[in-house]
Amino acid sequence: MLVKEELKKLGLHFIIVDLGVVEIMETITPEMREKIRTTLLRSGLELMEDKKAVLIENIKNTIIELIYYRDELPRINFSDYLNEKLGHDYSYLSNLFSEIQGTTIEKFIISHKIERVKELLIYKELSLTEIAFRLHYSSVAHLSNQFKKFTGLTPSHFKNLKYKGPIPIEGTGK
Repeated sequence: MLVKEELKKLGLHFIIVDLGVVEIMETITPEMREKIRTTLLRSGLELMEDKKAVLIENIKNTIIELIYYRDELPRINFSDYLNEKLGHDYSYLSNLFSEIQGTTIEKFIISHKIERVKELLIYKELSLTEIAFRLHYSSVAHLSNQFKKFTGLTPSHFKNLKYKGPIPIEGTGK
C-alpha cells in the first residue's frame, strides 16, 4: 500500500505492485528513478536494481509467503516450487542464494519453519501432530529433532516457557 501511495504521489501509473516487484507504465528517466529511490528511502524501503539481489529477495519472499501465510504448505518440494514460481533452475537459485546469503536455501527454510512452529505453539493452540502435518514434517519426531537442534529446547519445553512470563532478575526483588 505504501509503495502504491508513493508512486501515485509521483504521478506514476503502475501495472503491478507485488512483493519486491513494481511494473510502471511510464518510461523512467534517471531523474525519476532517483526521485523514486529517495521517496522509498524516506519510507524505510529500498529500490533494488541488481537482478541477482532482486532474485534473492524473491526467493526469500516466496519461502516466507509459503511458510507464514498459508494454512498448509503445498504438497510439492520447495525446490520444485521455487523452480516453477521463479522460472529458474533450482541449482542456479541454490548456488546464487548460498553465494550471496552465506547460507543455503535449505537452512533458510528450516530456520523459518522453526520460527513458524514457535508461533503456532504459542498462539494457535495446535498439537505438535497438527503442526507437523501443516508444515510437512515427515513425523512429529522429525519436527522435534529439528526444533531441538535449532533452539536447544524440545517443543514441549518451549511451549511451557510461554506460561512462565518474564524471569525475575536475581536481587532486584521484581
